[in-house]
Amino acid sequence: MTILEIFILGLALSADAFAVSLAAGMCSSEVKISDKFKISFFFGIFQGIMPVIGWFAGFLFLSYIKSFDHWIAMGLLSFIGIKMIIESRKAEDCKTFNYFSTGSLFVMAIATSIDALAAGLSILFLGIEIFFPALFIASTTFMISLIGVNIGKKAGRRLGQNAELFGGIILILIGLKILLDGF
Repeated sequence: MTILEIFILGLALSADAFAVSLAAGMCSSEVKISDKFKISFFFGIFQGIMPVIGWFAGFLFLSYIKSFDHWIAMGLLSFIGIKMIIESRKAEDCKTFNYFSTGSLFVMAIATSIDALAAGLSILFLGIEIFFPALFIASTTFMISLIGVNIGKKAGRRLGQNAELFGGIILILIGLKILLDGF
């Protein structure tokens, strides 16, 4: 996996966090600097931890599935990509919701990083050490989330939907590449 592929994977995985950050910026009446860094930190940390968990969990059954692991990686990434594409088409309104409370951020960070768990498993199938990609994914998500919350009031939900759509398409394409490389 090249640095460019890791960067693209990081961008695709951060699409959900970007969309939520945009919504937080758009739907919150006041966003403090500490709020911007708090949401970015939560999303970045969880996006960095989840691939590591997926990578290590894969060791439990890697020897059993090595002959068809490329199919699993493609299936997982395609499933996540399709889910993101479907989510990108749903209309959402601003809710009376505190995006920046610790409890809310914890739940949102887990929800937006589940796809990174599957990506970690896919990285294992490629025979790549996880720590650099995980750090790169975490850093990318931190920056994307910070950008998202900053432009949320100006750009609105539409940009977030397009980010999820684009991220979903990218994950499907990465899955197809993994599948083709497995033959």
